[in-house]
Amino acid sequence: MQIPDFVAIDFETANKHTTSACAIGLTKVVRGKVADSRAFLIRPPTDEFGYYETRVHGLRWRDCKDKPTFGELWSEILPWFDGARFLAAHNAPFDRRVLNACCDHYGLMVPDLPFVDTVKLAKRTWQLPKNNLNVVSAYLGVELNHHEAGSDAHACAQIILHAGVDALMPFLG
Repeated sequence: MQIPDFVAIDFETANKHTTSACAIGLTKVVRGKVADSRAFLIRPPTDEFGYYETRVHGLRWRDCKDKPTFGELWSEILPWFDGARFLAAHNAPFDRRVLNACCDHYGLMVPDLPFVDTVKLAKRTWQLPKNNLNVVSAYLGVELNHHEAGSDAHACAQIILHAGVDALMPFLG
């Protein structure tokens, strides 16, 4: 049995507010292979970039002020979900909250797809001292530019692919 088609997703936020997405990374996997990977910068609703968040991902208002809002970008993001059986994210509760909040903020319908949390998948599959994205990626030999949304989404997809369908199935119910 092959891993079902899915999309790995990663958000970076400008501040503590879940509507403040400033970057999104998407990696689409079709028939067990990466079909496409893309990252978008997003203009958040305000110019407030938190010190902690900027320290983590390096993005500032000047990087995002001329980019489309999440609502403006949605028509480009939505087709990524076509044919996907699930979304994958490393620390999925965070990315699910951001996706839901951004869709709600712009009056958009959230894709009706379950999330697979690759933190939990890694914990169940490998006995690593930590299950942070950088630790799991290093263990698997996956190149990672940590906290760059496109790279994080790609690494997340690689975790699913390395774990395999047997490890994945309990997460899909």
